[in-house]
Amino acid sequence: MKIGFAERDITPVKGTERPGGYGKAFHDGKVHDPCKVRAAVLDDGREQVALVGVDALMVPRSVVLAARAAIQAACGIAPEAVLIGASHSHSAGPVGMVEPGQFDHASPFVQRLAYELSSCADARYTQHVLAQIIAAVQEAHDKRGEARCGVGSGIEDQAAFNRRFRMKNGLTYTHPGKGNPDIVAPAGPIDPHVGVLGAWRDGQFLGCVVNYACHATTGPGGTSADWIYYLEQTIRGVMGQDAVVVFLNGACGDVTQVNNLSPYAIDFGERAARYVGGRVGAEAVKVLLSMEAGELTPLAARSQVLKIPRRRPSAERLRRDMEIASRDPQEVGHTAWTFAKETVLLDALIAKEPMVDVEVQAVQVGPAVFLANPSEFFCQLGLELRARSQFPLTFPVTLANGCVGYVPTEEAFSAHGGGYETRLTSYSNLVVNAGTRIVEALLKLTAELTPGQVPTPPLAPPFKAPWSYGNVPPEP
Repeated sequence: MKIGFAERDITPVKGTERPGGYGKAFHDGKVHDPCKVRAAVLDDGREQVALVGVDALMVPRSVVLAARAAIQAACGIAPEAVLIGASHSHSAGPVGMVEPGQFDHASPFVQRLAYELSSCADARYTQHVLAQIIAAVQEAHDKRGEARCGVGSGIEDQAAFNRRFRMKNGLTYTHPGKGNPDIVAPAGPIDPHVGVLGAWRDGQFLGCVVNYACHATTGPGGTSADWIYYLEQTIRGVMGQDAVVVFLNGACGDVTQVNNLSPYAIDFGERAARYVGGRVGAEAVKVLLSMEAGELTPLAARSQVLKIPRRRPSAERLRRDMEIASRDPQEVGHTAWTFAKETVLLDALIAKEPMVDVEVQAVQVGPAVFLANPSEFFCQLGLELRARSQFPLTFPVTLANGCVGYVPTEEAFSAHGGGYETRLTSYSNLVVNAGTRIVEALLKLTAELTPGQVPTPPLAPPFKAPWSYGNVPPEP
């Protein structure tokens, strides 16, 4: 088995937009840590797969398709075998939310809302990210060499928390606030699994792929990969400073570092980034030190593009929100104006693209399978994938190969549901059963694959006799 790793810098420059919200924000030139593209290419002699992690809020579908075409031409890796996932850092570069030219078909009023008053991708920066994805995969491909690989999973249940809560009024709120007396209980789970794939050559650690479900929203200050930086630093501190750490986010749609049940204000900033990254990184190190290295075969990949409709705002809501969006935000309130603007933008998107391409992908590495989709997938859906997969190790990957916004459970849209993730926006708008469709499609792809064996240590020699030093009764 062969594997190669590589990384490239994609740190945005001062003055570019900082995506993560519905309005404009900008990088001030203060860099906490570099944003990167990190890639691993695996080769079992028959098939090749590439796993790519990008320190970004999202990776536009157009970038994924262009990168795959170039990678296939340069390296021969099939498009369906290239998985490109975003870390979802809210402190990274301008690859979203509104893409260049996305609303050129709309009225001047809608174009103003989109291009002047919304968070927008930067075309030059996006092309830079595309070039660095291609370069990282090409370098990893060129560095392929024989290696021993292992895979495993650990548990970290103190770093992430579900942000949705059942309330006394019967609804579900997102981030109801610390100390809120109306909180009843969390409305969803977390996924504590830390999935790790590691590689060694001649006893030297080369790098790893880490999968964990948590928003990258600690905001340590300035431009940053967020807590993923401290994940990398923790692993490198034990395993070697040259190790490449590819991060693929799990089903984190409703999971963040914020503990709404804690009375302490420790959820943001440098301390929070160190805490989450350090804990997840420490667990990854434990998994690496515990795993047996060998050959992770076979490699395989499957992919399918689902056509999923958008939810439409009612005519009455659209009329009302058009009127609100045309007014001053200070007059109508920032929240009301923001989501009215989003309704108007969504209506324009539906006129152009009522159905959305949603790629589901299964990438097999021996006994492990990475199940990817382009949404902010609810944690419960990721746990369902893990429970129903026939693989001994199943790693859900979200915000991969594109971005289609939040995909909640169907229950989140019920009479007792609600919360931020169910709001109708130009970012999040797939039909209510989208999550169910994605889960079933991924499991169908997985069923086409046959898991490989998890490497195990050598067996102890057959028993002959107990240790002669210790097989004695007490000696007074």
